[in-house]
Amino acid sequence: MGKDSQHYYGKHGTPHKYDPTFKGPIYNRGCTDVICCVLLFLAIVGYVAVGIIAWTHGDPRKVIYPTDSRGQFCGQKGTKNENKPFLFYFNIVKCASPLVLLEFQCPTPQICVKQCPDHFLTFLNARHSRDFDYYKQFCVPGFQNNKGVPEVLRDEECPAVIIPSKPLAQRCFPAIHANKGVLMVGNETTYDNGHGIRKNITELVEGAKKANMVLEARQLAMQIFEDYTVSWYWIVIGLVIAMVLSLLFIVLLRFLAGIMVWVMIVMVILVLGYGIFHCYMEYSRLRGEAGSDISLVDLGFQTDLRVYLHLRQTWMAFMIILSILEVVIILLLIFLRKRILIAIALIKEASRAVGHVMCSILYPLVTFFLLCLCIAYWASTAVFLSTSNVAVYKIFDDTSCPLLGKTCNPETFPSVNESRQCPNGRCQFAFYGGESTYHRALLGLQIFNVFMFFWLANFVLALGQVTLAGAFASYYWAMNKPDDMPAFPLFSAFSRALRYHTGSLAFGSLILAIVQIIRVILEYLDQRLKAAQNKFAKFLMVCLKCCFWCLEKFIKFLNRNAYIMIAVYGTNFCTSARNAFFLLMRNIIRVAVLDKVTDFLFLLGKLLIVGSVGILAFFFFTHRIRIVQDTAPPLNYYWVPILTVIIGSYMIAHGFFSVYGMCVDTLFLCFLEDLERNDGSAERPYFMSSSLKKLLNKSNKKAAES
Repeated sequence: MGKDSQHYYGKHGTPHKYDPTFKGPIYNRGCTDVICCVLLFLAIVGYVAVGIIAWTHGDPRKVIYPTDSRGQFCGQKGTKNENKPFLFYFNIVKCASPLVLLEFQCPTPQICVKQCPDHFLTFLNARHSRDFDYYKQFCVPGFQNNKGVPEVLRDEECPAVIIPSKPLAQRCFPAIHANKGVLMVGNETTYDNGHGIRKNITELVEGAKKANMVLEARQLAMQIFEDYTVSWYWIVIGLVIAMVLSLLFIVLLRFLAGIMVWVMIVMVILVLGYGIFHCYMEYSRLRGEAGSDISLVDLGFQTDLRVYLHLRQTWMAFMIILSILEVVIILLLIFLRKRILIAIALIKEASRAVGHVMCSILYPLVTFFLLCLCIAYWASTAVFLSTSNVAVYKIFDDTSCPLLGKTCNPETFPSVNESRQCPNGRCQFAFYGGESTYHRALLGLQIFNVFMFFWLANFVLALGQVTLAGAFASYYWAMNKPDDMPAFPLFSAFSRALRYHTGSLAFGSLILAIVQIIRVILEYLDQRLKAAQNKFAKFLMVCLKCCFWCLEKFIKFLNRNAYIMIAVYGTNFCTSARNAFFLLMRNIIRVAVLDKVTDFLFLLGKLLIVGSVGILAFFFFTHRIRIVQDTAPPLNYYWVPILTVIIGSYMIAHGFFSVYGMCVDTLFLCFLEDLERNDGSAERPYFMSSSLKKLLNKSNKKAAES
């Protein structure tokens, strides 16, 4: 038995030995992982420099206001495009490229126009007809009709064809719709004029069909935005209700942990039961209604999601999902009922710890504020970087020209020396980007921007975890609670984390950020390889994505426990991670049962809060209930505010429960350390509370004798 014990501990590290001077989080500690601290400081300096450069070159007005190929805004007062508020694209098909989202520009010539085209017309037909004056307004400014048709189209001075379009956000998009299964543009279809134009128009319409998907998405976004503008007030009220419920639940949990856990379990089961009943009633109500028996597959994807609520199959699917979830929860409760009692004891102990460190409940607001700063800086930098691209013009010539392919300025090209060296040359739009070193490095700067966002966001989360762990560890290792606790445990833990362990936090968050940026790159490559037919490449991509997803989850788990050890012992990141991992491995059964059951109970609490607020929002925004007369505003999609309230309620509940979760994890690790360090003797008494000692049949001999 002794050999087995030695082999087990040798395989999973050596337990901490008794230290009579150890009384909780060590105060006399030194700085850890200084190199990573310096690296983080240099990275932040570089990040600020990238932001300054991006703000110097970028122009976020390009996101809101349309600009032509020469960078001039359409419809802006004081410019020559003042009376031309709409942007017209020569080839709308190129706007369907995913790169448009990164550059906010389509790689095709664009001009400002007074109005969008309202009928079909080709350049070949319009050239020798009375419609040419109408067509000419869609050519580049200053166009002279002194070239042949191939030359004009080659030089991209006029579009090959114009189609009926409608303005959206001051951009001209094809007015495409379906009529009896036939694709229509405006009120006309494609035609053949004997010059092969039918093929060109058909290709354009097919391409425009893809671009029209972007248009539909934008229309959906506009309708969702309208719903937010009229319902934001009630959304805020719903989120406030979620915050009050979360705070009330935690306050009650402090005094009535056991009762509240069982009430929470029963309430979740009842909420799911009501959901099943409601789905069944809707399923029965639709019986016999015309069109309600159409399958989801036959209906296909519809942008108006309310259509699905008129199908019996939709409510049947909802009912099956909720029923499966109900059965799974009931079975888990039956088989884990004994372990739930142990989890309740941990929650009660965590309730006492939070009660003595009440300001910890508000700490998620600090984390949220810091994360908002990170998100705001990342988003603004990304927008400025994306709008840094400019229209690049190059010299084109069909004859030999020494300056062929060189950049040029279309406004000054006819009068400069380049036009004399290339008499037949023309300054033509090439692409959006730039020829400078900055423009060549834009993609790398965007990747660096995303990487720094991950690093700083993970650092903020790590700072919060170490701060909370230090505060709750000071509670556990106080022999006489709360007399032996420091006056301001949360502030003391926060100052220790920043003063001594910034490098360790930077190290842990750096490892996690590297894995996350690799996952982003894999997602990008996966999107680029979707059209490929190489099955091995697809299989390899799926395996890589799965492996890095698992690696990210493991690193998050390891980092969380490493930060607890850092808060208690003040060791560096690698040492803390190793000690935490071996400590958990030596108590793997307790970890698998107690920790995960506690997480499951916290998840039930979140579901209860989110379900209650979600049901209230559903009844309110669907006019099932009214607080006062006609309080619910008219909406395009009532699911928009409902989903917003549900997601926001979950985030709020998660913020409150994260404090409890960190408290339970900290007390759990301290509890395991206590069992290994001490034996309950007068010289080595247990620091755990009397309820935990009673639960585990442990006792301090000195207390027993008295």
